[in-house]
Amino acid sequence: MTQQTTAEKLAELRAKHEEALDPGSERAKAKRDAAGNTPPRVRIAELLDPGSFIEMGQLAKAPGNDDNPYGDGVVTGRGTIDGRPVAVYAHDNTVFGGSVGEAFGKKVCAIMDFAIKIGCPIIGINDSGGARVQDAVTSLAYYSEISKRQYPASGYVPQISIMLGKCAGGAVYAPVTTDFVVAVQDQAYMFITGPDVIKQVTGEEISMEDLGSALQQAKNGNVNHVAVSEHDAFMWVRNLLSFLPSSAAENAPRINPGLEPERTESDLALDEVIPDSDNASYDMHDVLLRMFDDGEFVETSGQFAPNMITGFARVDGEPVGVVANQPLHLSGALDIDASEKSTRFMLLCDAYSIPIVYVVDTPGYLPGVQQEKMGIIHRGAKMGYAVAASSVPKVTFVVRKAYGGAYAVMGSKNLGGDLNFAWPTARIAVMGAEGAVDLLQRRQIEEAGPVEGPKLRQQLVDMYNEFIATPYTAAERGYIDAVIEPSETRLVLRSALKQLRDKTTTEPPRKHPIAPM
Repeated sequence: MTQQTTAEKLAELRAKHEEALDPGSERAKAKRDAAGNTPPRVRIAELLDPGSFIEMGQLAKAPGNDDNPYGDGVVTGRGTIDGRPVAVYAHDNTVFGGSVGEAFGKKVCAIMDFAIKIGCPIIGINDSGGARVQDAVTSLAYYSEISKRQYPASGYVPQISIMLGKCAGGAVYAPVTTDFVVAVQDQAYMFITGPDVIKQVTGEEISMEDLGSALQQAKNGNVNHVAVSEHDAFMWVRNLLSFLPSSAAENAPRINPGLEPERTESDLALDEVIPDSDNASYDMHDVLLRMFDDGEFVETSGQFAPNMITGFARVDGEPVGVVANQPLHLSGALDIDASEKSTRFMLLCDAYSIPIVYVVDTPGYLPGVQQEKMGIIHRGAKMGYAVAASSVPKVTFVVRKAYGGAYAVMGSKNLGGDLNFAWPTARIAVMGAEGAVDLLQRRQIEEAGPVEGPKLRQQLVDMYNEFIATPYTAAERGYIDAVIEPSETRLVLRSALKQLRDKTTTEPPRKHPIAPM
């Protein structure tokens, strides 16, 4: 055999690299191009800082056939976003449909191990057909290996999944285990089994759109943000990462501190945002946009449980997590979905040492037979568990209603809220005036007769609202630290979090607590 020269070896290497850049079959690439989709390396380049991507495992192949394409259906590597390191992998749907095989699994596991080792976020760009049927148990084994690595990464480094295609079976279990899932509208679909399998097994007929579209899965609680395009998805993730630390061992970035140190026209607008009528609705977003830096609020899971708002904002340049009731939906009442949504968000903020701000306007937990059947008791209790379990600074503002158990789990002082403030429009009590009067004074009202009874009832309701369900009763007993003007909120919040910056907590010696079911 003739020994190759160095020049020939370099030429061979360059040829292999060139072949590996887009290794799918011509038919598969034509199908991808016709659908208007982009290759995985183009997607990665758009997500990361220009020129920062360094690929790992480019020449990996599925074993068993020398003609198998390079990459084995996934591109893996490292790069930066806003100068901060990230690990990334992107499915290549033109190679084995982006399904998981042996080399695929090894590459993804390697990049996850790398991210855990150095402490940086893991971002997966998903466009996968699921398990590789011809690889049988090997494919299932590597799905398990990938999932196993999500556990040490959980709460240590941010994990984000971007859904860009039809993902089924195992290809959806791993993404929903990550911290955030972003899906592109009219392009991403997620389901355990597709419409054809469902019809064959159960006889049910359902369209792909109704079963697993990005918007439908957002309503189901499986997607945190629905993007209108791939570009929008990548930009949303880049912005999201600006609110998160690279790992739990670091602090999140501080951006533009010291802005607007005095009350502004935007602050003063808060003095008029709450309607005079207790039963009139308003959009809580109008409050949130005036409470934080630059009027910026990045909402998460907006289509799921819209009666509860969760998301990120900044206070004096530092990220905070926000948990707020939305009076426009179910009057801001807490139901099962709202409880599950806020619980997970609070625990996520706590894992990454992000303070939590509660903005409260809720009439209580939502009553109803269906809620009881579905387990509102133990699922609603998760919120209280999350508030007590979170060791980060917690600041609460009661802007209007705060009734019953919902008052307690929305960052109350007794469950672990550090500083609690109320607006003069706040109403804090076991229940609303109408319910309390009907419960306590029903006989007296009935005895007053059909003419005087309603008048008496209204007098008692007014008396309850004036003397019992007020912020001053709570302030007198120390459950509210101060009753403030709404226009003071932004600056009060800034001062409160500055005071709480060095907060420390201690945990009893145990392996781990046990959350409600």
